[in-house]
Amino acid sequence: MASLNLNINFMKGRKLALLISCVLVIASLYLLFTKGLNLGIDFTGGNVIQIEFEKRPEISTVRDVISKIVAREAMIQNFGEKGIIIRTNEDTEESREKVVAALNKNFSDMKVTGFEKVGPVVGGELRRQAFIGVSIALIAILIYITLRFQFRFAVVSVVPLVHDVIIALGFFSLTQMEISSSFIAAILTIVGYSLNNTIIILDRVRENWHTLNRDGVELLVNKSLNQTLTRTINTTLTTLFPVIALCVWGGPVLMAFSYAMLIGIIAGTWSSMFVATGLLVEWQGMKE
Repeated sequence: MASLNLNINFMKGRKLALLISCVLVIASLYLLFTKGLNLGIDFTGGNVIQIEFEKRPEISTVRDVISKIVAREAMIQNFGEKGIIIRTNEDTEESREKVVAALNKNFSDMKVTGFEKVGPVVGGELRRQAFIGVSIALIAILIYITLRFQFRFAVVSVVPLVHDVIIALGFFSLTQMEISSSFIAAILTIVGYSLNNTIIILDRVRENWHTLNRDGVELLVNKSLNQTLTRTINTTLTTLFPVIALCVWGGPVLMAFSYAMLIGIIAGTWSSMFVATGLLVEWQGMKE
């Protein structure tokens, strides 16, 4: 895409943009506290059933049978040449027997070769360690950007990260889409994507900072946003198209990852262009 010679006044609507972001964050937090998240087997534990067939059916066919029995989406994968492994969130013996009976009814050539009750993969200790790790990473980002830029740049670059993650969590709370361990990978990818976008814009702001006294902070930020607009559009579209393809054709296994990425890219682009820069303009305005 050729460089765009535009002079869009992005900061004219910064207060409205910040208000929209505040409403979305508050609504997401409300949903998280009232509805919570639909945690998958990786977080809750459940039954694992190993089955072999003389002629293995398609996973989609097996999923259609099981979906009538279990309340939540089951994880199904091929195993060996003729087997499949089924993981369900329900860990009772009655639930397991219902699944086996339904499969027996539809596939006469099947036999159960093993089953077990499993605990959650992502336990409380692992979640605590992940929280500590992310907190340390955010503090390190604050320190690095403070040394490389200014403290205010560091703060306004970290705020969008929290903004994007909360909105992604709010979306999953609203839709009650099941969350698997791949969701954590998506959240960490969102953080990296959003931070990279924000730093590119703020780096251009820093390069133009010498014109602050002449142009004022609002004009300076607008000029920086317009100068990086081509790069922002290219980056957003080239990441958005594959993610949309995953949402449409990725299937149930990749659903949590693909939709988290989709919401994260949209929220990350928005927060980089309006939240980080809007906060910087407001901060500088209060200082002046």
